[in-house]
Amino acid sequence: MYIAGVDEAGRGPVLGPMVMAIASIKKEDEFKLRAIGVKDSKLLTPHRRYELFNVIKDLCETNVVIVSPQEIDEALTTPTDNLNWLEARTAAKLIDKISAKKVILDCPSTNLEGYKNYIKKHLKNKKIEIVVEHKADLNHLIVSAASIIAKVVRDEEIEKIRVKTGKEIGSGYSSDPTTQKFIDENWSKKEYSKFIRKSWDTWQRRHHQNAQKKLGEF
Repeated sequence: MYIAGVDEAGRGPVLGPMVMAIASIKKEDEFKLRAIGVKDSKLLTPHRRYELFNVIKDLCETNVVIVSPQEIDEALTTPTDNLNWLEARTAAKLIDKISAKKVILDCPSTNLEGYKNYIKKHLKNKKIEIVVEHKADLNHLIVSAASIIAKVVRDEEIEKIRVKTGKEIGSGYSSDPTTQKFIDENWSKKEYSKFIRKSWDTWQRRHHQNAQKKLGEF
């Protein structure tokens, strides 16, 4: 029997995409993930994550979906949608790509049952067993493997933005001074602002401050 895990990286940052990943392996082979040192990506150094990334891809079937800042903004500005539902729909797309009998997901919602039912509604394969848990990336090796895949791809996407802009952008988190500086200097520039989540307070504050400044000129 194949089991799978789903996790995300980049849900909270103001800069760059969110990446969601799925990893699938035979249940009897899951011990191999522990043997190579798989654990929640947050507990690993970037170098170690990258090393494990390639081994995991050899051991597991994996897929990723890259969710753009524009898709995130659309979900957050639509009255009937939110980031949890966007994440759930993306998870359903990933689950439909594999043939596992059971999938474990790290759940962003406080409503575990509601989140699970929403995913089931969007699945083509209604027979697959869905397990949603808080801290699943800490408690299940296959979810930890998915978290590593998601985090490495997210880091690669941030590096692509750095190369495209030719600027230091930091980690992409609002609390990062380098990221704050990049947004302060580039929030309204079309070629750079496409990388920024405009539904985040970090961008909104700059936008409102600029609007108030213009009003003050009259």
